[in-house]
Amino acid sequence: MTTAADIMHSGARWIPAHETLDRAAQLMRELNVGALPISDENERLCGILTDRDIVVGCVAMGHDPAKVTAGEMAKGTPRWIDAGADIAEVLHEMQDHQIRRLPVIKDKKLVGMISEADLAMHLNDDQIAAWVESVYAKS
Repeated sequence: MTTAADIMHSGARWIPAHETLDRAAQLMRELNVGALPISDENERLCGILTDRDIVVGCVAMGHDPAKVTAGEMAKGTPRWIDAGADIAEVLHEMQDHQIRRLPVIKDKKLVGMISEADLAMHLNDDQIAAWVESVYAKS
C-alpha cells in the first residue's frame, strides 16, 4: 500500500501565524516552495499561505506585507492528511476539496507536503488525468 508518507515531499516547514508576509515570502524563496502551512501558537495547522495569497490578497490590495501576518491571511478550514493514509485517501481529499497542496501530519506534527509535482511523480497517467479533471475542471 502506497501511503501519503511515501509520496510526500519531506522537510516541510510551518510559518507561525504571527510572522509577517514578507518573512513568509523570504522563507518560500529559501525553501523553493509556493506554499507554507500556517501554525498557531501550539504548532497546530490553522491555514495554508500561498505565494498567490501574498501577491493578490496583500500586495495587489495595497497592503504592506511587512505589516500583515500569515494568520490574518488564513481562511477557512485547513485540510490535511495523516502520513499513514492510503494514496486513494490522499486523492479523495484533494479532489473533494479541489486543493493542489496537502500538508501531511504525523502525531500532530507537520512531516511533509504533497503537491501536484509529487502526484505527477508517483501516479499513473489515468490517476493523474482523473485528478486534474476533478481539481481543475470544477475551478
